[in-house]
Amino acid sequence: MNKTINCFPAEWEQQSGIQLTWPDKQTDWHSSLEEVLPVYEQIAQAILKREKLLVVCRQKSQLPAFLQKDNEHLLVREMPINDTWARDHGAITIRENNQPVLLNFRFNGWGMKFGANHDNQITPTLAQQEAFAAGINLRDHSYFTLEGGALESNGNGCLLTTSECLLSKNRNEHLSQQEIEFFLQKILHVEKVLWLNHGFLEGDDTDSHIDTLARFCDSHTIAYIKCTNPEDSHYDALQKMEHELQQLTDQDGQPFRLIPLPFPDPIHDENGERLPATYANFLFLNQAILLPVYQVKQDAKAIATLKSLFPNKEIIPIDSRPLIKQHGSIHCISMQFPSGVL
Repeated sequence: MNKTINCFPAEWEQQSGIQLTWPDKQTDWHSSLEEVLPVYEQIAQAILKREKLLVVCRQKSQLPAFLQKDNEHLLVREMPINDTWARDHGAITIRENNQPVLLNFRFNGWGMKFGANHDNQITPTLAQQEAFAAGINLRDHSYFTLEGGALESNGNGCLLTTSECLLSKNRNEHLSQQEIEFFLQKILHVEKVLWLNHGFLEGDDTDSHIDTLARFCDSHTIAYIKCTNPEDSHYDALQKMEHELQQLTDQDGQPFRLIPLPFPDPIHDENGERLPATYANFLFLNQAILLPVYQVKQDAKAIATLKSLFPNKEIIPIDSRPLIKQHGSIHCISMQFPSGVL
């Protein structure tokens, strides 16, 4: 297989832009809209400085003023939405013959936990509205349930995922692990699927999406969340996940370089439920990384770790406490598109 011709691009590759789906009073953000909108605006402004921004919204008139002005980097498309998790309802980009191809999968609200009838139509609607560059092919795989947050590519033939999500009920339960693996290899042009069987976050609705637990930073480096407190409810599962990561090898049979990320102090909502705070949910931009922080003492170490991992990128901390109130963070609300898509 010629990896430069057919591949699943890594997220750090040059991007044409990022998709955000904008919150409004009819989404699950209705009770915290005033708190979360400034976070979205900060993220949108960071994106617009560096690349294109595709905003999906119910009504353009509800957007902040800077997203209603003409801007060569800004695309706005109106359509019905259920919620705002673009990582999971957005198109997934592969490359074939060195050209980007968009893949549309079924999004069913993380195993039919939440309504997703509108969100499942966002990507086809964007294609109909010509949001993507001329000549970009949208390939329909809506017979298969898949979310972008479940997939991590090293850009060189390896896919990292979790069995908790991909083998869960109400997604593709009629298929075996072997059948799902074969499908992913064929459709995404990956050589090797790496499965993690351990690792979770309290308050996570996604059945352990990999983007909350472990992330490729380059083709041979994985940053992962590490819990060092034996009294924490996550300790045992994350210790087992760390051991699994230590056993993994890449497409050439080489072990990965593993970089631990700190585990933030517990953050709870007003009902006392723990929220899924994680530093693994960062977002690559051109020349920058948006890093979720939570105003806890571990923030400083997370920032320092990312700076050492990416010395040539600007690390931009974003207070993501409003985001995790709806059980996700920066990577969860966004979807990147490689060069040539927008």
